[in-house]
Amino acid sequence: EVEDWLYEDGEDETKGVYVAKLEELKKVGDPVEERYKESLERGSVIDQLGYCINSYREAAVSNDPKFDHIEMAEKQKVLNECVEAEAWLREKKQQQDALPKYATPVLLSADVTSKAQALDKVCRPVMTKPKPVKAEVPQAKGDEPADEGKSEPQEPDSGEPMETEKPTQGSA
Repeated sequence: EVEDWLYEDGEDETKGVYVAKLEELKKVGDPVEERYKESLERGSVIDQLGYCINSYREAAVSNDPKFDHIEMAEKQKVLNECVEAEAWLREKKQQQDALPKYATPVLLSADVTSKAQALDKVCRPVMTKPKPVKAEVPQAKGDEPADEGKSEPQEPDSGEPMETEKPTQGSA
């Protein structure tokens, strides 16, 4: 239909008519293209969010010593965020699966990505909190410089010649 118009009636038309016709075609074609792009991207971003949820959940319930310093209340907060994100994803996925492919998607890859970023923003600071080692560090630092400072001046003042000095003194 468009091809017929283009080669028959459209041959003698002005640029403005062509632009208007192109806009009509974009109204039909752009939504199709967007749905196609979404269907391609959706799988990978869903997998990324699932991986993120599982990683934080496993870290929160882990008995690994590197997470021992994190309080249970904070770990529970991470678990709650993971459960909430998983429930949101499951609900949206069910809604999307119920829709035909030609319908406007309810689960957009941008929404999934923003959900993953929000989860990461809440969980990462909690799970990567460094272990408190403040009590040991000042004592160790306080002792070591004092020992080093005392031992270095004592060696040259001890009066014992170094191995390199012995031949020099013996030959003189």
